[in-house]
Amino acid sequence: MEKYFNIRYIFGKVNVWNEIDGVIACGGKGFVAVADGVVVNTAQRVPEFRKALDDSLFAICDSSWVPIYLKLLYGIKREQYCGAMIFEDCVDRRKHRMFFMGAEQSTLDGLKAQMVKRNSDIEYMTFYELPFLNVEEFDYEGIARMIEEDGADIIWVALGAPKQCLFMSRLLPYLKHGVMIGVGAVFKFYSGTSEKRAPRWMLNLHLEFLYRIFADPKKQLKRCWWILRTLPVMLWKEAQKNKNTILG
Repeated sequence: MEKYFNIRYIFGKVNVWNEIDGVIACGGKGFVAVADGVVVNTAQRVPEFRKALDDSLFAICDSSWVPIYLKLLYGIKREQYCGAMIFEDCVDRRKHRMFFMGAEQSTLDGLKAQMVKRNSDIEYMTFYELPFLNVEEFDYEGIARMIEEDGADIIWVALGAPKQCLFMSRLLPYLKHGVMIGVGAVFKFYSGTSEKRAPRWMLNLHLEFLYRIFADPKKQLKRCWWILRTLPVMLWKEAQKNKNTILG
């Protein structure tokens, strides 16, 4: 596990799944933070959110820019493993029973129809629409009871960042078994009924944020403003940490 920008990361697909499978195999519980630009930014500004991240098992690197920052600051090579990737891999592995919650019912229905084509076991898994509530208003005990009765090992949570991290942190004390993973807009990407992910050429050029801005300018411009506002100080602090580590 490596810590950068106040976030504890595990990098690499194999390492991530070794950790998740190990927790499930021993009957443990926890949640995985999918650290996109919003999560990284919020972790710098909001102590309550940083505490929620500290409750996680670890974070995966959803942002394609973090590996660039690490290469510039530390001279190390790390790879992105985003929410869409871990979702696809879990579906295709056919190893764990899953529970899907969040998003609107139409999105969940579309997601189920699409994912059953890749993994027929999903036909018998639960897709649950969460009510639209503030993070402190959910019936966490009731939700945990439903998950326990379902017997799911992997619980996908699609509430968007940073809300889903706070949700998983609050649900964790009530959960008896399983690993929650917050995947933001992934349900929409794979539902066939809502917004799509950016085309491959934009992903390769680290321009997915532009695609998201055009898709939802009101929401994404606000997010990008906070990221740009925080970025210089965040990079400076990380550079100072690197400098002090080298000197020490």
